[in-house]
Amino acid sequence: MNEGANSLAAVRAARLDELIRRLTEIRGALTESEAAFEALRHEVDPSYRKSARNLAHYIALRRHDIRALQQELAEWGLSSLGRAEAHVMATLDAVLAAIHGIAGRSWEAVPSALAFREGNKLLREHTKALLGPAPPNRSVRIMVTMPTEAASDYALVRELVSRGMDCMRVNCAYDGPQEWEAMAAHLEQARREVGRQCRLSMDLAGPKLRVGPLDPGPEVIRIRPRRDVLGKVLEPARIRLVPLALADAPPVSDRVAIPVSAGDLTSLRVGDRLDCVDTRGRSRRMVVTASGPDGVELECDRTTYLASGTELRRKRAANGFLRIGRLPALERSLVLRRGDPIILSAKCALGREAETDDDGNALGPAVIGCTIPEVLGDVRPGERVWFDDGRIGGLIQSVADGEATIEITHAAVAGAKLRANKGINLPDSDLRIASLTPKDLADLPVVAARADIVGMSFVRVPADIEALEQHLSRLGRRDVGVLLKIETRKAFDKLPSLVLAAMRRRAAGVMIARGDLAVECGFERLAEIQEEILWLCEAAHMPVVWATQVLETLAKTGLPSRAEITDAAMGERAECVMLNKGPHLCDAVGALDNILQRMQDHQVKKSAMLRKLKRW
Repeated sequence: MNEGANSLAAVRAARLDELIRRLTEIRGALTESEAAFEALRHEVDPSYRKSARNLAHYIALRRHDIRALQQELAEWGLSSLGRAEAHVMATLDAVLAAIHGIAGRSWEAVPSALAFREGNKLLREHTKALLGPAPPNRSVRIMVTMPTEAASDYALVRELVSRGMDCMRVNCAYDGPQEWEAMAAHLEQARREVGRQCRLSMDLAGPKLRVGPLDPGPEVIRIRPRRDVLGKVLEPARIRLVPLALADAPPVSDRVAIPVSAGDLTSLRVGDRLDCVDTRGRSRRMVVTASGPDGVELECDRTTYLASGTELRRKRAANGFLRIGRLPALERSLVLRRGDPIILSAKCALGREAETDDDGNALGPAVIGCTIPEVLGDVRPGERVWFDDGRIGGLIQSVADGEATIEITHAAVAGAKLRANKGINLPDSDLRIASLTPKDLADLPVVAARADIVGMSFVRVPADIEALEQHLSRLGRRDVGVLLKIETRKAFDKLPSLVLAAMRRRAAGVMIARGDLAVECGFERLAEIQEEILWLCEAAHMPVVWATQVLETLAKTGLPSRAEITDAAMGERAECVMLNKGPHLCDAVGALDNILQRMQDHQVKKSAMLRKLKRW
């Protein structure tokens, strides 16, 4: 009996010795990691110095695969180090102290520079510095992207603030300085009236690579009546003819406005009939239903295609004709299928469809340009290309004379349409483009004068952040917060150095821009990548904005999908959740406010909070 007990004790002691050895080895690696960050630590803002050291510890810890060790620690009733991000060394030392105690040995760690509870406190302080104080009812902030209407509709901004918006986001890739100034003024007024704090974040557009313009389509417009399932007309097609001089004037009704370049509109009266031959050679008749000095309204009960120059003739009237003026050209698109070639060219002014002969045989591939043609000097054969948020993909086959020939490898079976201004992603290419474009530099004075936070788009390397800081300092805004938008594979790969560079400012944060990031890194990896970003930023005590497509269906249609409710709840693990624009944006803000309040009782970062359950 004594021999068996001695044997079990020996096994127990050996297991504890091995745990102590492995944990001591990891602790040594954490200590050694500090040297590499020591020089950088003195460049960061004082409020981030302990955070920089903790980040070094976390990266050193994650260079080990400790899954088996975690299981053993859990069997001893100890922390498995799975929630150590905010206080890595303090957690490790607490585990080492507990194991030594179980083994009946004394052990005294060198006091950690970062106490166990201090990490979470630092994260709260850094979040407040960037995003302002938390609202009284929840800790996670809500950021909302402004639609163009926010420049003219003060009531919209006021309602968003009253419903729970904590940060207004203005995307400088859209609208212009006049609209941005109006949005900022509306926010300032709403803050005063509602009595809530709300920060202003302005995103620089950055070097977004997009498809260049395409050869315009025909100048034609289709009008058609509304019919029932049996084809009977329920409501005729309605248009409005306006003098050419009023073609660009604001609409006075919901009718489609068509300019008239020749003929006398003032002579038309209610009941007059106008005949035409449309672009398909079909005879059509329209009836005047309203007439005035600024135009006439017509109805037609047949589908009609009208083009620039189409004549409308008034029956049995001398010189009774009107000629339609220039109509907007239809937006053209290229239909691409798997196996199709396409050329991405630095020399292409207008993209064009593939050339074919009269029998449909291919003569030459489709050609498109891009908004930043110099990137074609950085691409290589074998690298991937994605278009339109990953809907179309291909592989570069060859590069020569400023042109890359691409074979389409990913598209819908029936073909996918590619339009002008759609995004291009080059995840495998080492692009040497500056993150601050000439447009960004022109916008910066307006942004610096108004913003509490500057969003940096398509950041890639620490030098990009340094360049932005120099321009902000020159504009007298050393105090403004900087938000790094992580939307490329290179930014994700360089995240630790980017975070350290951002630590030079007291107010700094990271946005998980899940749209471009999913395209760049692969949709299958997005869940894994966003987790890794959350972990690393928690170790750096740096706030994170959870962005792209949050409650998107609700914002656009008024009804959420079940999956996006769960996704919004996951946003509780970030410090801020961003909503994009849509006609039901105010409802989306209210729903998100409710979701975040509920979830904060159940989840804080990675930790499940075991609140008393009310149903069971």
